[in-house]
Amino acid sequence: MNPDEVRDDWAEREGEFSPIYYAEKGPDDTSESILSAVEFYVGTDARVLEVGCGSGRHLEHLRRNGIDDLAGIDINDESFDVMAEYFPALADSGEFHVGAIEDVLPEFDDDAFDAVYSVETLQHVHPDDTWVFEELVRVAGDLIVTVENEGNGAKRGREGAEVSYVNDEFPLYHRNWKDVFSALGGVQVVKEPTKRDTIRAFKLA
Repeated sequence: MNPDEVRDDWAEREGEFSPIYYAEKGPDDTSESILSAVEFYVGTDARVLEVGCGSGRHLEHLRRNGIDDLAGIDINDESFDVMAEYFPALADSGEFHVGAIEDVLPEFDDDAFDAVYSVETLQHVHPDDTWVFEELVRVAGDLIVTVENEGNGAKRGREGAEVSYVNDEFPLYHRNWKDVFSALGGVQVVKEPTKRDTIRAFKLA
């Protein structure tokens, strides 16, 4: 798959892994881990961006716990219709952008946010688009949190990533996010393996 095909697949996603699929699941333990990192390292007054926010279940958990300066990016425009149905207060109060992160992030000023996080989103960035990780560091003033599937002892290939396919449909690139963001100036302050993903937080200079 080339980068455009990867993005198109997510923009049109229905059924499993679609916006409504995740909205019905609601906030979970991952939402709580993100909340804890944001509260501890940047505080409840933080301006927070989720890349690949979907219908907003993790942002909704932040909102319910007193963090209300929230923004999100998602490539699937249906995400925000689902958000309005399931999490209307979030939809009304947040700042949301439809598009690929590769297209939207360059529009933000330096240090536009105090914290930026992703949940199983960066793992789908094509190797040709890894420049977008520098954009994440540029717009995140203090903190980056990644919740990504890094693979279980996967052998690293091009750009430090090995590709596998979810349901034989779309690619998942296993990367060690400590390697990625340490090289871009981040200092890892949290590492929390889960059954599916690895949660990491990086403080930025």
